[in-house]
Parts: sequence; C-alpha cells; structure tokens
Amino acid sequence: MRKAFPYFAYDRVDFDVPLGERGDNYDRYLVRMEEMRQSIRIIRHSVKDIPGGAINVDAAGKVMQSFDLVDEAKLGHTADLVNVVSKVDPTLEGTERPFLARVMPDDKRVRIPNKGDTYGNIEGLMNHFKLVMDSHGIRPPAGDTYFAVEGANGELGFYVASDGKDRPYRVRVRPPCFFGMAGLHKMLEGYMVADIVATFGSINMIAGELDR
Repeated sequence: MRKAFPYFAYDRVDFDVPLGERGDNYDRYLVRMEEMRQSIRIIRHSVKDIPGGAINVDAAGKVMQSFDLVDEAKLGHTADLVNVVSKVDPTLEGTERPFLARVMPDDKRVRIPNKGDTYGNIEGLMNHFKLVMDSHGIRPPAGDTYFAVEGANGELGFYVASDGKDRPYRVRVRPPCFFGMAGLHKMLEGYMVADIVATFGSINMIAGELDR
C-alpha cells in the first residue's frame, strides 16, 4: 500500500517491499526480519530529513510553553497544535473518583466518567465520547469512499457509504488477517498436523478481524 498508493510522506521515503520466493514458514520468517530492516531504514531516512528548530510550537512557528497550551485548549483553540508536551492534572490518575461517587448519579447515560477512566480504559473513553460529542460530531456528505493503509499484516481498508446523516449508511472493513486465514488451508496441504502451530503463528492472525 505504501508503494502503490502512498499516503502521508511515504512517497518521499526510500524503502523496499520484502518478498519471499517459496511461501513456506521459513520464507515468511525471513520476510518479517526484512520488514524490520526496512522499518529501520524508513526511520533513519525520516530522521535525517527532520528540520531543526523547536518542537513545542504553534501553527505559526512560535514557541509555546505547556501552560500556554493548556489555556488555549480550555478555549478550544487546539487546531494545528502538534508535538507539544504539557503537565497533566493529577485527576487523570483517578484521584477524584471518591468525590465523584458522592456527588454524581450512578448512571452512565447522564454523567461524564472520571478522568482516570476516560484516559485509562476504552469503556470510559467511549462513555465520555457518547455524552460529549453531539451527533458524534461527524456528518459527511452523501456518497461513498474507500481508503486503506498498510497494517502490520497487510492492507487495512474502510469502505464507508453516507446518506448525509450523522450515522453511516454502510461500513465495511477490509481486514488483513481475514485473507491470511482464507489461505491457511492451502499452506497446510501436504504437511503434518504438528506443522499447524508454526504455520498458524507465521501468519500472525488477529482473531478480532475475523468476526463476520
């Protein structure tokens, strides 16, 4: 994907696509090792091209202190602020949890979770998101689109069809592991039962991607 349909800065980065010749377990192992070498090559190329200068800056290049960033964020002025470091409130560790329990109702539908849960687990983050984002904040124009990136196991793509409302008319995920598993039986033909474990491990299957 990064070679055929480059995104981000991949069209400006020099790297090779590792390919095997035999398609067996050892071949897949060698490809994984070469993928690591190519990843290091991409990092070295990228680091070399990073310009000098301060990293805690606003969109205009002005250096910003962490407390200034916090003030801007409170006002909702967060556009174009990247690569900034700031101190977090201790409530992010969940220290306000006992106080919330005394004043907040025990109903996820009407109360925002404490910051420790919002930033500490996916359930708290989803709960916060559902309460704060009006209509989830996204209302794409009617139409459909597909976009893919290169995941660790191959092409990861999302097809989304919109009817102009705040909920997608249709969503289809193209997961990498679904296609690796589809070919597993071909990889095992003519081999022993004991080879199943190594072959299964060599395709690096992620079970959550196979749910259909």
